[in-house]
Amino acid sequence: MVNASDLEQAQLIGLDWGSSSLRAMLIDAQGLVLEMRASPQGASTLSGGAAGFSRVLDALIDDWRVPGLPLLACGMVGSQHGWREVPYARCPANAATLAAGALSVDWRGLPLHLMPGLRCDTAAGVPDVMRGEETQILGAGVAQGCVILPGTHSKWAQVVDGEVRSFATHMTGEMFALLRQHSVLGRLMPAQAGEDPAAFAQGVLAARDQGGLGLLHQLFAVRTLGLTGQLPHASLADYLSGLLIGHEVRAGLASRQYDAPLVLIGEPALCRRYGTALEQFDSGPVPQLPNTAAAGLRDLARLVPGVL
Repeated sequence: MVNASDLEQAQLIGLDWGSSSLRAMLIDAQGLVLEMRASPQGASTLSGGAAGFSRVLDALIDDWRVPGLPLLACGMVGSQHGWREVPYARCPANAATLAAGALSVDWRGLPLHLMPGLRCDTAAGVPDVMRGEETQILGAGVAQGCVILPGTHSKWAQVVDGEVRSFATHMTGEMFALLRQHSVLGRLMPAQAGEDPAAFAQGVLAARDQGGLGLLHQLFAVRTLGLTGQLPHASLADYLSGLLIGHEVRAGLASRQYDAPLVLIGEPALCRRYGTALEQFDSGPVPQLPNTAAAGLRDLARLVPGVL
């Protein structure tokens, strides 16, 4: 049951609803989370349209339903397979741009405002998109910088004067999972193994110093280093992780604009791994922030008409 004091202090119910999970948060005026509840029922796991999404909220936060307490949601809940599709806002975009694109759906008589994601196009006209990360960027309060959000699909966003001018997606996390689980590289890797920081660093340095050889060529070394005994089998997953993250960092730093300061946002253990890799590229210590979606949703709620 909800803590009555938390419910009284709350100014917003924020939903960070991704593909594979949902985080529901009671958020106060400062953007701090008073209470959080989680569900594994992400947008890509649901069927039944709006009714299916509504049932998830019924089960998770029915006791948070208070008339006048607004609800805002970011992430894949606003995608083509979400509660309702919300068109992407185009870069360059700031908080006002995102707030102007919000759409409302009904949850048992209460309006739930769904936030748009972001789209940018490369010089060649190739589109890139994000849903959810833009809210974390806003919540971090970065006015000038290159914001890195590690994950299944990592994002490198260029922020200038408080606007997201452009960004690039790197499928690093998904590629690691695919190669480990469904390729010849995973055959030598034990199912359970402790972390090997030295093997991770070796992979990062291979990407940094010999990355010009090509990732597809370097990947095969994950197998041959194990076959020849130059790396223990238990270290191969960390070497693979270092190699993939190293190539991502190499590309991300090459595309960084204005020599902008770097900021990491995301799950602490993964951010530490990226921080270690960035230091191998002589970037120095990089500030690391936890998930900042709550503060971003609070800021957006102040701009969406009729919410706060």
